[in-house]
Amino acid sequence: MTDPRPDLAERVEAAVRGGVDIVQLRDKHAPSEELLPLAEELRDICEVGSALFTVNDDAELAKGSGAAGLHIGQGDGEIPAARKGVLPGSFIGRSAGTMDEVREAVSEGADYLGVGAVYATSTKPEGDVAGLGFIRALADENLPVPWFAIGGVTLETAPEVAEAGAWGFAVVRAVLDADDPESAAGKLRSLL
Repeated sequence: MTDPRPDLAERVEAAVRGGVDIVQLRDKHAPSEELLPLAEELRDICEVGSALFTVNDDAELAKGSGAAGLHIGQGDGEIPAARKGVLPGSFIGRSAGTMDEVREAVSEGADYLGVGAVYATSTKPEGDVAGLGFIRALADENLPVPWFAIGGVTLETAPEVAEAGAWGFAVVRAVLDADDPESAAGKLRSLL
């Protein structure tokens, strides 16, 4: 996932070289038309690096930029409706913080899940933390779709998240804030 920053394209390019295989453009404030050039640039970076480009919560931007997928959070609509707003063949991801939300997303047809928050972060209050127990429970579920542990996953916490059985990680700061995003991405990938 990404957050707004002036050197985002360069950092994403380095992260993709390091092994990031899905990039999600996430900007909760800028309008679609303002984000379109950046979305197209990130899509191109992903295509060159054999990564998938997705957009968070903005079907119009996902479709307009030619994104491979759209990620929607809880309360951002149903998956079948989201599919109607994107390009044919696009995949749809869903956020889930409880086992009930996971099962509902899978039954609605989610192609992947972002699960957590595993740890408290500046964007998720302590009450919304699912914890490592949730990751272990998901690993035991044998879900039919890929799922990514999200929320507070860093280079320091990633080993225990991987040990708990995470299929993958969804991170922002662990890679984009790193002095060397390529190396940070490679280290995270090596844990899976």
